[in-house]
Amino acid sequence: MKKRTRVAIAGVAVAAVAVGGASIAAANGFADDDSSDTPITGDALERASRTALDHLGEGRVTETEVGDEDSFYEVEVTLDDGSQVDVQLDEGFAVVGSEAETGPDDD
Repeated sequence: MKKRTRVAIAGVAVAAVAVGGASIAAANGFADDDSSDTPITGDALERASRTALDHLGEGRVTETEVGDEDSFYEVEVTLDDGSQVDVQLDEGFAVVGSEAETGPDDD
């Protein structure tokens, strides 16, 4: 086998190991979870936003997610004082919980 061919095969093998390692890390939760979040859209966005804001009585919607690990919908609201609260909603847009974010580990 020619040296050029061996180098090319070695390069492909290294790339395959790197891709495989990244896939394993992602599967084990070591990847940035925000990249896979699916935002709420359309009429559901309007209804979820309205429900979350009515529940809290103030603020603005800054992020949303369908299929959150805690509920069917999650609506992140930034309150007037700058703090953030995640409001959890079920499929019928009923509030099933809310939690204030306290630091960077809450993402």
